[in-house]
Amino acid sequence: MGLFKRNPFGHILFLKKWLIRVFGVLTHRRYRGFNELYIDGSEIIRALPDKNVLFISNHQTYFADVVAMFHVFNASLKGREDTIKNVGYLWQPKLNIYYVAAKETMKEGLLPRILSYAGAITVERTWRAKGKEVQREVNPNDTENIRVALEDGWVITFPQGTTKPFKPIRKGTAHIIKQHKPIVVPIVIDGFRRSFDKKGLRMKKKGILQSFIVKEPLQIDYENESVESILEKIEYAIEQHPSFLKVIPAEVMEQQEELNKQRKWQY
Repeated sequence: MGLFKRNPFGHILFLKKWLIRVFGVLTHRRYRGFNELYIDGSEIIRALPDKNVLFISNHQTYFADVVAMFHVFNASLKGREDTIKNVGYLWQPKLNIYYVAAKETMKEGLLPRILSYAGAITVERTWRAKGKEVQREVNPNDTENIRVALEDGWVITFPQGTTKPFKPIRKGTAHIIKQHKPIVVPIVIDGFRRSFDKKGLRMKKKGILQSFIVKEPLQIDYENESVESILEKIEYAIEQHPSFLKVIPAEVMEQQEELNKQRKWQY
């Protein structure tokens, strides 16, 4: 790899590699040490092609979710079986991993701007800006950038567009799937909201059990399936369909949440 070789977005790969290495080492103990990350589905990651893969996930923090994915993906590709033991897997990281993030979030401070270089595809929210409800058209440059990223590698997206649970899936995700026909891999995470602050930069608690479940790719009829059908599949796959709320009585969920606040590993 040439020293100044760039990806399709103009990022120098040599710099991106070192950025992933440094931040990977700095954050590793947040998922293996201070907290423990339970992983399931590493074999699914290893079986995926190098390009045109779209990961869909529920969302709990701005940054800790994505950082965990960089760890799990690279560890899995280096042969780790449902573990991120030994951070050496980041010495030669997969460089064509991208993630979709709100443009205003990635401009809030120096650290988000630096993290953006690791692979952010920044998009303008069509429904919210600066904490206020808005209505605006989708920026065609945003969808074009997602297309470019899929053609170059893997893309992570959080189709609810918010860290609040059980919010509706944004239709843009279904349109992207129908148009670009990627392999769609669901991921379900938990424990990150208890471990970190909303941004995912500061640790709130140690000893939290985090979970990271990779599911089999969705079966989608790209040509004939409706946007609504794809949206429903996404909701079920990332366990954010309203029916998941009905399975457990509200009072039981409240009790479980209280237990989660107290749940810690004993060291």
